Amino acid sequence: MQKSSLTALMRHQLELARNASSGRSARTVFGGHEQTLRQTMIALAAGSHLAEHENPGEATVQVLQGRVTLRAGDVSWEGSPGDLLIVPQARHSLEAIEESVVLLTVAKLS
Repeated sequence: MQKSSLTALMRHQLELARNASSGRSARTVFGGHEQTLRQTMIALAAGSHLAEHENPGEATVQVLQGRVTLRAGDVSWEGSPGDLLIVPQARHSLEAIEESVVLLTVAKLS
């Protein structure tokens, strides 16, 4: 069994995002490319974003801190702390309305 402090990791990833030219930072918390399930903590400075990309499988975004907008085409969803956004099976993007941290969970489809 392993234990991780998501709170400590959030603080660290936010600090990295604040100092990154891209305004973002990410770290895999569980799983990886070779596994079906992967959880990644993503920190975003206010106004930064993840450009439009494909969904590699079933995915959710849990908002841990801040506010984000998930967009797919002409549809968008806003998320605040405690919200769980279901990522559509379509090209999508994620933007930080304010300094934010999310936990992205993906189960890759074969």
